[in-house]
Amino acid sequence: MLKTPRGLLAFVLLALLMAGCAPPGIVERIPDDDPGYLLEQARQQPPEQAALSRLEAADILARQGQRTQALKVATEIDDTRLSEDYRLQWAMLLSELGEELDEPWAVIQAGQLIDEVDLPRDAGLLLRTRMGRALAQVDEHRAAAVMLLHVQAQTEREALNDAIWASLSRLDRSELASLREGADELTLGWLRLANLVRESDGDIERLFARLETWRERHSQHPAARRVPAELLALRELRGKEVRHIAVFLPGSGPLTSVAEPIRNGLRTHHLNSVERSGGVRLTFLDTSQGNIDALYEEARNLGAQVVIGPLDKEQVSELESRDRVPLPTLALNYGAGATSQAEGLFQYGLSAEDEARQVARRGREDGHRSSAMLVPDNEWGARVGRAFEREWRDRDGTITNVVAYDPRGSATESTRRVLAGGRPDMLFLLALPSYARQVPPTLDYYNAEDLPIYATSHLYEGRSQPLLDHDLDEVYFLDIPWQIPDAAVGGVEALPYLDSYRELQESADPATFRLMAMGVDAYELARRLPQFQLLPESELFGATGALTPGSDGRIQRRLPWARFEDGVPRPVLSTEIRRSEPLR
Repeated sequence: MLKTPRGLLAFVLLALLMAGCAPPGIVERIPDDDPGYLLEQARQQPPEQAALSRLEAADILARQGQRTQALKVATEIDDTRLSEDYRLQWAMLLSELGEELDEPWAVIQAGQLIDEVDLPRDAGLLLRTRMGRALAQVDEHRAAAVMLLHVQAQTEREALNDAIWASLSRLDRSELASLREGADELTLGWLRLANLVRESDGDIERLFARLETWRERHSQHPAARRVPAELLALRELRGKEVRHIAVFLPGSGPLTSVAEPIRNGLRTHHLNSVERSGGVRLTFLDTSQGNIDALYEEARNLGAQVVIGPLDKEQVSELESRDRVPLPTLALNYGAGATSQAEGLFQYGLSAEDEARQVARRGREDGHRSSAMLVPDNEWGARVGRAFEREWRDRDGTITNVVAYDPRGSATESTRRVLAGGRPDMLFLLALPSYARQVPPTLDYYNAEDLPIYATSHLYEGRSQPLLDHDLDEVYFLDIPWQIPDAAVGGVEALPYLDSYRELQESADPATFRLMAMGVDAYELARRLPQFQLLPESELFGATGALTPGSDGRIQRRLPWARFEDGVPRPVLSTEIRRSEPLR
């Protein structure tokens, strides 16, 4: 953080005064000016003078220790009214305050100056560093990596290694590949490091053998001189690789239809991964026979190191109420509790609520402020609708109308009611395919054809049906990578675990294919449970999305976006949605 005895603005003004070019009237007021008076004056001044008065007030507030108020004033300044020198002062002050007060969007606001003004070298490097860190905070990891790599190329600062690695390690294969074009040797070295870690597939011995080879070949690289702390921490896992997994799934009862495709995905991927995973052993135990503690005891006696399952929500709820579980466990459902604090328990599933929350985040990031909701009039619709609404309101969005429809009826009347509460910026749609296909044509009929529709994965059956899905054209939705391979950046060849995908996809029923993909990712997550316990920020790019454990062990999924065009899902980059203008 930049510090001077009198603050940034006073320092620069002093330099201008010594050079004989300080703006008249501003320097002599600095020792005793009242920021409140300056802000009051700004309301009556022409735009250029008002912006300068507000900048001076923000600087004085910051020097007086009123940093939060200073940040508020600085973010509201119309910097385009300032001269180039004062725009630089504004950007440096705003980015400093934003970083100190953990307000990344303020830093990003200041960082827009990078592309608009010819910055002095040191100021430009400092602003880019702050911008890179802020972009990482809002999960724009590719942009963050680009920004920080630019700074390191100019400075060779090893202190940036951890931040660079934190962003690079959260990029998928296609995003990493996109950084290769025109890259300098510094960036290429980083990309080779990221790829070797990704290709190690959680095998710690293989990882460190490859890391040593990489360091020998890139001995002058900043990451060779100072290996990122997150990678070094993995040394603690040497000798603790998972070699035996117990799987708790029911062999009979009402959950069998769900358990069977998960079991199929587990077994298929296990056979395809024997060589890569070093011969991991799978043992299946029937949860429909005996209680959960007896199953844990049997698993421990058999030598299992981790557990996948149970699937039953009541059993998961019982586990999450404990202080700890007998073995590190990846449950295949989410408990009923608001949070889980059981040590060693992770929870993973294809949660519709997770998708609804991601839709809400995407909609707000795209600039939409108001949303209508169209959800089924049942317990599922109410539950998923609440998840969307809470996330939306937490981000200061407004809800114009909530319409709960009869899934067995026509969409005509319910879609008309969507518009009854006023014209929203977007529509959140939760619907199965047969109902979802009726919504866009009905909106067209009511002259709302430009209303953006954001939906969960449930509107897509998982197979190409252009004639049927033509009515869904221009609808945005998210789904697991395996379910929309043609919409994956890089196509089918870029999919994770391609051999398992191809084998399972050949005979898959679209209704159960997502559960097979869940089984594949459950296998990979289970192998990494020790890593997740050591490094909670770790991420797995799997068949069902980018998977990261939350603070309570619940696995969070980040899914790719697609949009129907001519009845077929097409890839949508995040920036493409963000550029669309919200309706007024």
